[in-house]
Amino acid sequence: MTKISIRNKNVYYETYGEGEPLVLLNGIMMSTASWIPFIKAFSKNYKLFLIDFIDMGQSDKAEENYTQNMHVEFLKEVFDKLNFEKVNMVGVSYGGEVAIQFAIKYGERLNSLILANTTSYTFNGLKDIGASWDMAAATHDGSIFFNATMPHIYSPEFYQDNIQWLKDREKLFQKALTAEWYEGFRRLNNSSLEYDVRDNLHKIKVPTLVIGAEYDSLLPVRFQEEIYKKIESAKMAVIKGAGHASMYEKPYEFSSLVLGFLSCCNEEFKIV
Repeated sequence: MTKISIRNKNVYYETYGEGEPLVLLNGIMMSTASWIPFIKAFSKNYKLFLIDFIDMGQSDKAEENYTQNMHVEFLKEVFDKLNFEKVNMVGVSYGGEVAIQFAIKYGERLNSLILANTTSYTFNGLKDIGASWDMAAATHDGSIFFNATMPHIYSPEFYQDNIQWLKDREKLFQKALTAEWYEGFRRLNNSSLEYDVRDNLHKIKVPTLVIGAEYDSLLPVRFQEEIYKKIESAKMAVIKGAGHASMYEKPYEFSSLVLGFLSCCNEEFKIV
């Protein structure tokens, strides 16, 4: 659990276990702490590597706007400094977008790639959702921000069955999120506005698993299917009964897919 200096910025990371590196990349509202329920399972046979992007968690904040390519370059420099020649990379949502761009640019540094609940471009509807999230974040009001974002994150069934837990989370947002956090979120949110790698997906040659979720209303399965169809080595799985936050709604299914793919990614299989 430490920080490493990259381009005069302190980047926070944590490592667990030993073996081949397994890198987990956060969704836009996540941090290294978001992976706590998965640490034991994912570090049993791998050197688990968790990292906060700039503007996330315990890493430094940016002073100006940027594109997601900054995260790609920071990752490469972190891997270089830590002597990670090749890694297995898992990216969730926003982290999946960064992972795709890393795989296109530095594919030789990957043993495998897993992309969960992500997209290959920021489509117009997603831009409008992002604009509403930006306006909510600009208020620095936890309740406003929570109610603008969370209905897009969880499935209707999860929302219905876990309403008290969600209301408790809303209170946590009100207490825990600072003005600095909101402004960091806004920069992260804006960094994906021009994201579009559809014409470059064919350049990804490493074994790839694409994971979608049946009830993901933010990034529906058709966006993961487009990624799957354009990557020659890709396999695809759909987690039933889950929304965008499938890793939390169905943690056993998510973990099984990740670990199962890593253990046999060179075999022919397709899970639906």
